Amino acid sequence: MLADTLAAIRAADPVAIAEARAFQDRLTKPRGSLGVLEDVAVRLAGAAGVCPPPLPAPAALAIFAADHGVHAAGVTPWPQEVTVQMVANFLAGGAVANAFAAQAGVTVTVVDVGVAADLPDAPALVKRKVGYGTADLSRGPAMTVDQAVRAMEAGITVARDLVAGGARCLITGDMGIANTTASAALISVFTGADPAEVTGRGTGIDDETYERKVGIVREALRVNGLDGGPLGPLGSSASEALRALAAVGGFEHAALAGFILGGAAARVPVLLDGVIAGAAALVAAALDPSALDHCVAGHRSAEPGHAAALARLGLRPLVDLELRLGEGTGALLAHPVLCAAVRVMHEVATFDSAGVTEKPV
Repeated sequence: MLADTLAAIRAADPVAIAEARAFQDRLTKPRGSLGVLEDVAVRLAGAAGVCPPPLPAPAALAIFAADHGVHAAGVTPWPQEVTVQMVANFLAGGAVANAFAAQAGVTVTVVDVGVAADLPDAPALVKRKVGYGTADLSRGPAMTVDQAVRAMEAGITVARDLVAGGARCLITGDMGIANTTASAALISVFTGADPAEVTGRGTGIDDETYERKVGIVREALRVNGLDGGPLGPLGSSASEALRALAAVGGFEHAALAGFILGGAAARVPVLLDGVIAGAAALVAAALDPSALDHCVAGHRSAEPGHAAALARLGLRPLVDLELRLGEGTGALLAHPVLCAAVRVMHEVATFDSAGVTEKPV
């Protein structure tokens, strides 16, 4: 499934990009006056291969949930059972992501890809469990490569199912206590940044815990032989990328990478959330750089690793509100902005059609 998905991904269409840029210049507004919104609409046209691009609605949020063995190393004061409890909260509609999704008219699907407990059936719960949490990444690989691929294929399946169900935009979400530790390790591997530069305070840890967390990330890279420089996203082999993902990633990172690739293969825009999604996008881009043509950064997380990931990926976030919650919250807030950028191309008149005199060249 992973190989077939990668084979289906196409780079942005340069003809559609040129047509979209020219079309933007004919709309009844000064050229470039919508700033980044014009660039976003042109990007989506290239990804879809058509101008104007399809409206990125309806949208579907997938929250991939998993636990992490590195939790035992004391990188967060939050107990691991919070992952299970938050999954129940999502399913009951009581989380911030649910409120933002309702505001934006976005459906919410929760995917158990590696929670360290058996979850009861629920209408909005998809069970794709690969394992009951990862191993401690600071003592060796968090997953086997086979587990990483299985988690990626779980993400691909969810993307395919949501698109088949009518979704025209996929939004990344995540839940997993201690997952910012794994994110920092992945981002350090794929950007070459020092762990101290890309490790944040996650849920708001104190100085002592933060120093321990940085040390754990550094140790994870050492014991897994990943402290020799950046892998990608452009230039690393698939085997190197998968080994790195398995060594220091989480089940939700792998599933999100697959989710991104699945959206790209379907030529449906993928709206990325924060640092967890940024780490996953680095993996997806290492496997196929063309997948990035189908991604839009919803926001910039307050986690320092996210800025490093976005810089490496060459993505500019739509909003910057100093969020660090995860769940898909930042991307959900950005979705109406994404829709507005595309709606301009569908509904705004051109100078010719409106009979408006254009500024002399």
